Amino acid sequence: MKKMLVGIIKNKTTKILTCSISLILGNMTLSYAAVVPPNVQLADKQEITRNNFSEPGSLDPQKSDGSSEFDILQDFFERLVDIDKDENIIPALAESWENKEGKTWIFHLRKEAKWSDGTPVTAHDVVFSFRRLVTPDTISPYGSYLSQAKIINADEVLSGKKKPEELGVRALDDATVEITLERPKAGFLQMMAHAAMSPINEKVIKKYGIKWTQPQHFVSNGPFKLSEWVVNEKIVGVRNPHYWDDKNTVINKVTYLPLSDYKADFNRYLTGEIDISNGGPPEFLPLIKEKYGDQLHIRPVTTVYYYLFNFEKPPFDDVRVRQALALAVDRNIITDKVLGNGQKPAYDVVTPGIGGIYLKHPDYASWTQEQRTAKAEALLNEAGFNEKNPLKLTLLYNTADTHKKIAIAASSIWRKNLGVKVTLQNQETKTQTDSMAQGNFEITRYAWSADYNNATSFLDIFMSGNTNNHMRYQNKEFDKWALKADETNDPADYQRAIDILNQDMPAIPVYYYVRVKLIKPYVKGVNIDSKGIIRTKDLYVIKH
Repeated sequence: MKKMLVGIIKNKTTKILTCSISLILGNMTLSYAAVVPPNVQLADKQEITRNNFSEPGSLDPQKSDGSSEFDILQDFFERLVDIDKDENIIPALAESWENKEGKTWIFHLRKEAKWSDGTPVTAHDVVFSFRRLVTPDTISPYGSYLSQAKIINADEVLSGKKKPEELGVRALDDATVEITLERPKAGFLQMMAHAAMSPINEKVIKKYGIKWTQPQHFVSNGPFKLSEWVVNEKIVGVRNPHYWDDKNTVINKVTYLPLSDYKADFNRYLTGEIDISNGGPPEFLPLIKEKYGDQLHIRPVTTVYYYLFNFEKPPFDDVRVRQALALAVDRNIITDKVLGNGQKPAYDVVTPGIGGIYLKHPDYASWTQEQRTAKAEALLNEAGFNEKNPLKLTLLYNTADTHKKIAIAASSIWRKNLGVKVTLQNQETKTQTDSMAQGNFEITRYAWSADYNNATSFLDIFMSGNTNNHMRYQNKEFDKWALKADETNDPADYQRAIDILNQDMPAIPVYYYVRVKLIKPYVKGVNIDSKGIIRTKDLYVIKH
């Protein structure tokens, strides 16, 4: 369970209390920082190499879509607010804020905030960035995010019915941003800490266009700035001397590698080429625990592994087919035999306990696997699939050894227990992302990390019209209860929404993630947050 204050909201009265607390927090001087204890001797060379696991599709905050981008953007950019090591909201680009009845939020930017080129960060840059996120021409994967935040006119701007200038975000002066909501929104401040909400420099964008993310043009406002980007080889960030809190940054250079092969990652960790790895091959875990247990970090995170159905591709528009395939997946084989790093089987699409709320799992979660398989076989027969007419499907996954192993396991289970004929198809992450956006798949591997500490963050992607709703799923009754839960934060409303998803089965939840890292003992200041992010600003290297 996260310890965010908004995570304990139970009704509208406590929402008002939380808003008042947020005002107090907004006037505090908390921030992320590398805290070096007294008498600790630092290494002369403050540089680290991290494995980012995959090549980011973009370093443009408004065009990024997943952890391969967000893990880096957290280092390069700073948003209005951040989340501290205890998962409380803290000041960041905004040094303070206040709100009126939970609907009008006013953020006061730090006067010392600067871009990496030395120019001031202004409220106009923030407004430009928010408008750009919802401008249809941007084609942002997070275009719906401001709609989810309930910012006035976000839906209308995104659909092209209104101009970006009509979005409920404006600059009151160079250092003050006002954001107006349609109604109070549970988790609004947490949403503002997401990497997609990173401000970008309007002048740089207008001068260089899509080329602004090239190192020679790149401008950021976080503790690090882009120095080098060699596609499929490395991304290098160097310390940003213009960052307002640079005095509390210790690392001078960070290199991100895109290694998706766990063995290559592990081998380079052993040779000292990588300081923070993705934990090595799952089959090596017993050896890793025995020899490198003090360097192994395993953290449950708010991320769920799914297989998504494409509702526009028959027969996956048939709920019986979707339910059958979901029931037949033996999740324990995948978590215990294929993975083995402490992952837990998932039977619905929300991480248990998020926002302090525990929802009831569907009935089939308590069945034996034999019972699930028997029900799955009966459902497929009802849908017209049997030994004479076997179900045929293509399962798409993005290139990574683990995804391949899970896809092989799932397809083998379906083939053995249901006679399903499965064709496996793999694509690089960026290509797979494009395939999902264009609807070029039948069933695809996917994962969703909560953007903020609330069950709504998981439910949003199943809402009609959401830009991350790759399933093309639509259910007005689900939309109604998900929207109501987002306003009331009532567990009963969340339960009604999740029950509908568990019946319709637009996605097969497979397991709840853990973030596994091997971290060299000389790298200190490590904190893995509930989204699995390690901020380089926290880190320092001791003499070794």
